[in-house]
Amino acid sequence: MSPALIRPVLSSATAAAAPELAAYLCDSFGNPTRIDYGTGHETTFVGLLYCLARLGLLGDGDRQALVLKVFADYVMLMRKVQTTYWLEPAGSHGVWGLDDYQFLPFMWGAAQLSAHPMIKPKSIHSVDTMEAYAGEFLYLAAVQFVLKVKKGPLAETSPIIYDISTVPTWAKVYSGMMKMYAVEVMSKVPIMQHFLFGNLLSFD
Repeated sequence: MSPALIRPVLSSATAAAAPELAAYLCDSFGNPTRIDYGTGHETTFVGLLYCLARLGLLGDGDRQALVLKVFADYVMLMRKVQTTYWLEPAGSHGVWGLDDYQFLPFMWGAAQLSAHPMIKPKSIHSVDTMEAYAGEFLYLAAVQFVLKVKKGPLAETSPIIYDISTVPTWAKVYSGMMKMYAVEVMSKVPIMQHFLFGNLLSFD
């Protein structure tokens, strides 16, 4: 992917970062050789947003919009790509994983719902709740997508998601998700060996 694609959002002072940013953007949409996509590519997209923040192009006031608009739109795009081309899931744990392709919509989605007065983790079993609110909340949309692409009872196709629905509060779900993300994504060599490090986001 050409750095020219990213240059329009950069100033003259930050233009030198274009090649590095282009590499993150390119790797956010899967691997063209393996024809796969997974949580490592999703993490790379977040790495791109982090680099833009390091350059001063994004600020603290943008955080909520970055997750609920920019990241949410990215997730929707990737779901269309997944269901159009049926990319291989990269680093998937199969039935014993949270999701074949993505993790952060669940983690950030739990945080988004943490103060909701009515929707609880068990609410994913309510058809009415899912139909009414999946368009507003990342977690519900993520579960809805799993229900769409996997055939069979949730307890059988996605037992981890099913078990999470028995947790009493979203705060506990979010806390558990952060620990799970650290172990199952950030600490897994098969996933993170492809992650890009550079001047803006160094290995140190």
